[in-house]
Amino acid sequence: MSLNRNEKAAVIEEVAAQAAKSQTLALAEYRGLTVEALNKLRVDARAKGVYLHVLKNTLARRAVAGTPFEVAAESMAGPLIYGFSEDAVAAAKVIADFAKGNDKLIIKAGAYAGKALDVDGVKALASIPSREVLLSQIAGLLKSPVQRTAAVLAALAQQKGGAEAPAEAVAA
Repeated sequence: MSLNRNEKAAVIEEVAAQAAKSQTLALAEYRGLTVEALNKLRVDARAKGVYLHVLKNTLARRAVAGTPFEVAAESMAGPLIYGFSEDAVAAAKVIADFAKGNDKLIIKAGAYAGKALDVDGVKALASIPSREVLLSQIAGLLKSPVQRTAAVLAALAQQKGGAEAPAEAVAA
């Protein structure tokens, strides 16, 4: 079904608005995927805050013109599904995780911080832990020296307490 000029303008406007507030774009070829598999991918994406949409490539190119994602325009060929995310790794992670379990979804390219990403770049971006995991790792790193210092002080106190106890028993 063909879109009229107003509908195309609305799609371009919607995608451009999404691109303006996103950090990452991931592109994947979906040729051969069943509707059931695509629906599962969309549910996963929605749960992780990823805007996932099948678009005509010419409309996608027009929507990303003038944005940091314009660098991926040359990769926009073939039947592609576009994933935009505000989280730096979410779009790449959703598509890469789904591609691991389904060989019909093929990662093609992406864009992050104004730089075009190839397949390996998208996979590398997907392997970065989420923001919550990174924050918990930082908290653990900050807590670790304090915990070790407290353990050393407790051991010293116990050692001094253990060494003084027999001396006090002898003096009594």
